[in-house]
Amino acid sequence: MEDSEKTIRHYSSKHKILLVGEGDFSFSLCLASAFGSATNITATSLDSEDELSKKYMDAMVNVRMLTRFGCDVQHEVNVHTMSFDNSVSLRRYDRIVFNFPHAGSRFFGREFSSNAIEGHRVLVQGFLENAKEMLEENGEIHITHKTTYPFSDWEIKSLAKAEGLKLVKESKFELSHYPGYTNKRGSGGRRSDEYFPVGECSTLMFIHP
Repeated sequence: MEDSEKTIRHYSSKHKILLVGEGDFSFSLCLASAFGSATNITATSLDSEDELSKKYMDAMVNVRMLTRFGCDVQHEVNVHTMSFDNSVSLRRYDRIVFNFPHAGSRFFGREFSSNAIEGHRVLVQGFLENAKEMLEENGEIHITHKTTYPFSDWEIKSLAKAEGLKLVKESKFELSHYPGYTNKRGSGGRRSDEYFPVGECSTLMFIHP
């Protein structure tokens, strides 16, 4: 008998899901726990396995649990080049997810500067450019992002439109929707393993018509 579908918010056990920029992999583990399996999930991080273990106290425990759930865990996946990366590009996905994209610690404390905003925009544009090439038919690209200044100046909707993507839904994001998810700074310094206040934020959902 076919397994019954299980869902959590916008995600289903029937979706082929690619998660990028996963930090300590707690969001991936939240989905896997909700589904009771992660055979439909590919979870990736820009960090190497060694970097990951140094930055986040719980990362390797989370990765081991994900592996037991059947998740495909990949390290050193760059969103700017992932559509050419054989570790993730040889399949197509129903959902490609980037939660709280951030271009790195060189902007820490200066999020309002024009250089910081442009750096973050370049990151998001690179992600969108690659992600649209990896979508299954009727697939969606999801970005969860703060909606207040200065983060609103990233103008993610405009970046997506420039990539030929269409916004189909915007949903308010709450941490309580995803039990076990701990959002991390991931700055590369001593504060990498600290969480940051998410404040007002939304999940933006795009399709490639």
